[in-house]
Amino acid sequence: MPRAKFTSSDVDLMARLMRAEAVGEGRLGMLFVGNVIVNRDVANCLDFTDVRTIRDVIYQVQGGNYAFEAVQKGSLFYRRPRDAERRLARKNLKYWTQHPAKYSLWYFRPSGDCPSDWYGEPFSGRYKNHCYYEPAAGTCPSVY
Repeated sequence: MPRAKFTSSDVDLMARLMRAEAVGEGRLGMLFVGNVIVNRDVANCLDFTDVRTIRDVIYQVQGGNYAFEAVQKGSLFYRRPRDAERRLARKNLKYWTQHPAKYSLWYFRPSGDCPSDWYGEPFSGRYKNHCYYEPAAGTCPSVY
């Protein structure tokens, strides 16, 4: 059973975002971003109670801006997905999870070290340029 329901359009959309957000971090970096996308889809807590599809996750607006910067500013996001990224997206949607993004709902790229928390949510780890954060214990059981 897949981690999240998806269509071929969802795979393409997710593949585009994974590449736009983390192509410089290779396959593993893109898979970590994919983990966050799927986690937000299955989460029914915090900022993610209104997102029920991959499309909802990717086009979610928070604070007047898209939640993922690449949707708003990234020219890579608006290019066609490649087969390699489609395979990675399907892998995330079907089964793949790994630390530090296994339970993460957020990530960002700081200019220096990763803060110990991100808006009160605990740091789970870093991969190359991105810091990953998961919900505080007990605040989002649907992710775990």
